[in-house]
Amino acid sequence: MKVSLTKLAHARSGDKGDTANVGLIALKEEFYPILVREVTADAVKQHFGPIVKGDVERFELPNLHALNFLLHESLGGGGTLSLMTDAQGKTFSTALLRMEIEVGDLKF
Repeated sequence: MKVSLTKLAHARSGDKGDTANVGLIALKEEFYPILVREVTADAVKQHFGPIVKGDVERFELPNLHALNFLLHESLGGGGTLSLMTDAQGKTFSTALLRMEIEVGDLKF
């Protein structure tokens, strides 16, 4: 079964220059291993498509049941240089939560 990340996590995002920073936090401790397995750097890069021109890095924070992603070259140069509507990457968290992942037979 596939579900959107909105069922498993909440997220927050911002910017550092031309890099969007997205934190993904499991709603329940038991959801964290699913996030680690399914929400890879490659999957996130594919989900965002041409918006992310550089690499995607993933950092695991098991003590917080969270993942942090750096989406390089995704903000059109950054806040003061970009003509993008969201030059600080504030909506990237909502965009990531729309990603659908496989959860097997997980019960909610």
